[in-house]
Order: sequence, then structure tokens, then C-alpha cells
Amino acid sequence: MPSMASLDSTGGEEYTERLKRLEQPLWKRVLDVQAPYRWNLRRLFGDREVLEVGCGIGRCLAHLAPHGVGVDHNEHSIAECRRRGLTAFTVDEFAESGYAEPGRFTGMLAAHLVEHMPRAEAVEILSGYLDHLAPDARLVLICPQELGYRSDSTHVEFTDFDALTDVARRLGFTKIEPLSFPFPRFAGKFFKYNEFVLVADRQP
Repeated sequence: MPSMASLDSTGGEEYTERLKRLEQPLWKRVLDVQAPYRWNLRRLFGDREVLEVGCGIGRCLAHLAPHGVGVDHNEHSIAECRRRGLTAFTVDEFAESGYAEPGRFTGMLAAHLVEHMPRAEAVEILSGYLDHLAPDARLVLICPQELGYRSDSTHVEFTDFDALTDVARRLGFTKIEPLSFPFPRFAGKFFKYNEFVLVADRQP
């Protein structure tokens, strides 16, 4: 099995297996460590139908069920999503699916996507899904803070609130609220799972 340092792409089976291994420790399951993140996503999106771009193996997608649809470039991760009973597609499959309708989704999520590439590339990818969003759709962008960013060798560009705000504005979202979750901003240097969360809506 390759070491984490050898993983330089999110597109292969090795990355999918790494994501699965990260969920396996017994203490994570016993303590339900995803509970606060599940609560936060459901609070932010409510009953909106959400398209998650870069859904991975479905950690956040499961929190959005039954209102979430995922898309990812990694076919192995999509297979794992489906094994978990989630609705998810590869990029090409989504384009041919019945979900790829204009204005269908009232929410779009990109969680731990933007930091894996140069910012301009992230904007380009997310722009490709704007036609599938309703006029009142909400965008939520999530990226790791300092310690979490350093934990994954496939991360390319540290993406803080200023960078996420720039991404959201380039996508046409101007009503923006930044949140540090689950702890205040300073915790990101010491707690791996502290996140930048940017909630963005379009101005009426």
C-alpha cells in the first residue's frame, strides 16, 4: 500500500482507499465524530436539493441524504458512494443523467475540493455546474485550515476565507458569510478537522 506522501492525485483507486481508511478507526465510529459536521450541513442547506461537486466517497453526501446528488472525477470513489446507497455520478455520467437539468438544484456544495487545485481551475470546474442551479441557489465552500491542509499531500493551494470569497464572487455569489467550524479560527493551527466554511447566496 503506498504511503500518503506518494499520493499525488485524487483520481485513482489509491486515493479512494485512503479516504476509506480514514473512516475506519473505531473511536471515530463510537464517538460519531461526524455529528457536528452533519448538523452544520443540514442547518446550512435545510431541505434544498444539493449538488455536491467533488463528493469523494460520500462523507458529506450522506449528511445531505435524501436531498443530495454527488459528482466526482474518481470512478472508484463513485463506486463506493453507490455501495453506500448514495446517488452519485462520474463527471461524464452526470452530464448524461436525468439530474443534469437547467435550474434543478437549489444548493451546491464543494467540500475539500478547491484546495486540491489552483484557484482558477476550481472556478472553471464549478462554473460548469452553474446552469444546473436555480436562481436562488446557495453555495457552500469548505476547505481545511492549517493543520488539516498539511495532512494531505494532494493539497495544492491553501485556501482561506479571502480565497474562498474570491471563488464565490467569480461564480456570481455576492452575499457571503464566513464561518470557522467547529471551533474558532485560531484552532485551525492545532485541530486537524477545523474548517473554513463559506456560505454564499446570490443578491436578489
